[in-house]
Amino acid sequence: MNARDPSLPLQRDETTALGEFAARVWDEEIVPALTDYIAVPAKSPMFDADWAANGHIEKVLRDAASWVESKKVAGLKLEVVRLAGRTPVIFFEVPATKPDSQDTIVLYGHLDKQPEFNGWRNDLGPWTPKYENGLLYGRGGADDGYAVYASLTAIMALDKQGIPRPRCVGIIETCEESGSFDLPAYIELLKPRLGNVSLVVCLDSGAGNYEQLWLTTSLRGMVSGVLKVEVLSEGIHSGDASGLVPSSFRILRQVLDRLEDSKTGRLLPESFHCEIPGARIEQARATAAILKDEVWKRMPWACGADGGAVLPTTQDPVEGLLNRTWRPTLSVVGVDGFPELKNAGNVLRPYTAFKLSLRLPPLVDGNEAALKLKALLEDNAPYNAKVTFVPDGRAGAYGATGWNTPELSPWLSTALNEASLAQFGQPVGYIGQGGTIPLMSMLQKGFPAAQMMVCGVLGPKSNAHGPNEFLHVPYGKRLTAAVAQVMAAHP
Repeated sequence: MNARDPSLPLQRDETTALGEFAARVWDEEIVPALTDYIAVPAKSPMFDADWAANGHIEKVLRDAASWVESKKVAGLKLEVVRLAGRTPVIFFEVPATKPDSQDTIVLYGHLDKQPEFNGWRNDLGPWTPKYENGLLYGRGGADDGYAVYASLTAIMALDKQGIPRPRCVGIIETCEESGSFDLPAYIELLKPRLGNVSLVVCLDSGAGNYEQLWLTTSLRGMVSGVLKVEVLSEGIHSGDASGLVPSSFRILRQVLDRLEDSKTGRLLPESFHCEIPGARIEQARATAAILKDEVWKRMPWACGADGGAVLPTTQDPVEGLLNRTWRPTLSVVGVDGFPELKNAGNVLRPYTAFKLSLRLPPLVDGNEAALKLKALLEDNAPYNAKVTFVPDGRAGAYGATGWNTPELSPWLSTALNEASLAQFGQPVGYIGQGGTIPLMSMLQKGFPAAQMMVCGVLGPKSNAHGPNEFLHVPYGKRLTAAVAQVMAAHP
């Protein structure tokens, strides 16, 4: 048992030692491990239907598990948990070193990835890792393959310094980029082994800048799926048919007009909106005062009509933050039924299909929204066309529900700020995120008393899911040490 009095706050030499240890492990072990990880096209099941046969997810899972086991942390137990027909999960546990601690800290991450996308810099690629000026380029390193490595490093940093901590368990899934539709079954299976969860550390989120620790205060939910409009059994000459056969694209536009005001982007059904809590509005104002116009200027805008950059929906930083975190938004992320431009003859196409991504406010139920969206799009189809919306996921879990963090306990609020000051030299910042992490709402329901530390390395221009995605390694080092420091402060 550690001799250090766990009630004493960390001293400067201890916080410095945590940072030095994290930096060394990142340089010597995590960056090389992530370089190998990025090279594997471990695409999530939604994007690789043959994921099991292809073996890429199995490869990154085994590599991560082997790395964890090789650290020989005292008392560590690791298991790759498998349920038939589902993506596997890494579950590890490390016993407490804090005397009489009955609590558990859950550390979460995922290893599956988004697909390649186009537009990568000539010397970069999704599966060709490159480490340059502190940035590790390639798909998945920042979102969020680093999490399992950083989580264990935080534990090791504390143990190396003899700083007591509670019991820690890790849950590393391989289905997150598909909406985590396999995760509820694993949470149900593992719940008796989780213990009394009092803190959840999720490293799959973002940062407003790279100068301070950022705590995520909310996450949006999401409904995704394919909207398809069919008007013909085969393509026909547009000169012969246009004007008589209704365009599948025009019908699709009409159907989407039920959902979105195309002039403003506002979602029309009120059921897809929620009231924004006053505390979140105040935090958005405080964050806007820190980030200012970088809220929107950080985007890679194209050159606009007059030679200037394309403009955002709003140049008000507060409204910009709220738009991307607490207001529903529709994006079309894929199309089908269109030939390439070089092969586009004068043919009236038989169908048009759009892949829709609907981001939902944190307090809107994702599954209910999916069912409402399906009815809205399919009912009373124009011209009696065949209109179908097939949401992603599995029956009963079509949509992912967002998350709004519970009120912070005084100990956590203090610990976050002290960790940010010690490791970054700046106070902690609070920011909502527009992305979705289904686990958070699941754990919130299962462990309503637990505190949540949701953070990550996805800062400005890191571009998760897009071209030139990178992991900001210096930030990852400091974040790892900050996580260790917060874990040490657990009462």
